[in-house]
Amino acid sequence: MIFREECIIFVANFTFKNMSEYLKRIADQMLTDKLESSGAVLIEGPKYCGKTTLAKQQAKSVLSMADPNTLSQNLAIARTNISRLLAGETPRLIDEWQIAPQFWDAVRNEVDNREDDGQFMLTGSAVPGKARKDDSGNSIGDEQIFHTGTGRISRLKLRTMSLWESGDSTGDVSLGNLFVNADKIDGVSHIDLDRLAYLTCRGGWPKAVLKKTVKAALAQAFNYFDSVVSNDIKRVDDIDRDEELAKRIMRSYARNQGSQATAGTILADIRNNGDEQMSDGTVYSYIKALKEIFVIEDSVAWNPNLRSKTAIRTSDTRYFIDPSIATASLGLGPNDLINDMETFGLIFETLAVRDLRVYADALDGKVYHYRDKNNLECDAVVHLRNGSYGLVEIKIGGADLINAGAKSLKDLSDKIDTTRMKKPSFLMVLTGIGDYAYKRPEDSVLVVPVGCLKD
Repeated sequence: MIFREECIIFVANFTFKNMSEYLKRIADQMLTDKLESSGAVLIEGPKYCGKTTLAKQQAKSVLSMADPNTLSQNLAIARTNISRLLAGETPRLIDEWQIAPQFWDAVRNEVDNREDDGQFMLTGSAVPGKARKDDSGNSIGDEQIFHTGTGRISRLKLRTMSLWESGDSTGDVSLGNLFVNADKIDGVSHIDLDRLAYLTCRGGWPKAVLKKTVKAALAQAFNYFDSVVSNDIKRVDDIDRDEELAKRIMRSYARNQGSQATAGTILADIRNNGDEQMSDGTVYSYIKALKEIFVIEDSVAWNPNLRSKTAIRTSDTRYFIDPSIATASLGLGPNDLINDMETFGLIFETLAVRDLRVYADALDGKVYHYRDKNNLECDAVVHLRNGSYGLVEIKIGGADLINAGAKSLKDLSDKIDTTRMKKPSFLMVLTGIGDYAYKRPEDSVLVVPVGCLKD
């Protein structure tokens, strides 16, 4: 491991985009669809993932609650005449709405009154914090939300950018098309090992994608990590959590990416690394806070119909929402990953799952994992609402790993009772490196580099 100042030194010849350019997101169309079908849309996701920028592309008017020049004024109006703040051309964006949580019920009621779709967009935390206090300790906000918003306010989860959105995937292979016809597949990827290491450490943060230098791009993940442990993890529920302890928990989580590590396992890992003064409850508290601010997004277990009784392990698989959080937590740069391929493979899995989630969202699907008592695993199951699904093993590359992934996929596919559920639409080994996408003639398993995949 090397110090963070050295982590961001990585020599490569990469082309960087104009910082004033807006990079289209897969979620752009998803937001359009939700505005056409619901009165308001809550856009939630991690800090710095581009929620406000996404919403501004379609907003006709904007209220920024975080603007320090108008914060006091807007908080006062929110308590006395909130309808004034809702007035404006629609769709109207209420940015950082959770600063005044009473916006939730006010928006819900206004949607009912107007009886029209596409009225509001809300960006900020999905769960509002406790009531704000002024300098005298008086409450200046109402923390209580009375209604769920069901039927009026729909949700859109925005993640960090996939490789297709950041321009790093050729997009030759469409995940959606694989559910329609997986017989014909053709694609090329331009991502080699050095580039993959850089993309893993850079992550999908829009500001990182648009930076002009490698050093500046890689610094974004460290800035995010610093913000989480020093500020965000404390503000989520107003608990004064310890910064160093938050760092140690995130480092342990990074070491356990792609595993079903329990809180007890993470606690033991932390103790082995020098911290004896911690309980399971403390670990749970920190992990819960990290989930609420979208730092962590674990993968839940998939439960298929099988031909024989097999105990399926139901523990969640541990993932950060972006792979760069793991590398920043561990203080790693691209060269460190290349020199430690085992760690690289684990953290690459987080990148691959991130991209699959972004693409699955556009297909009205979700990503799960599978593991049974015999340790037969499937890294990702992309399951659509109509019951179609694809089985995916994630491997960084190389013939031996691809062969092992293909065998696992075939073993799991053979156990599924296709009289009680659909057969898989495709079996795919998703790789980090590799020049081409192709179908293996011996078993029809697809081999697809992540650098040629899209939604």
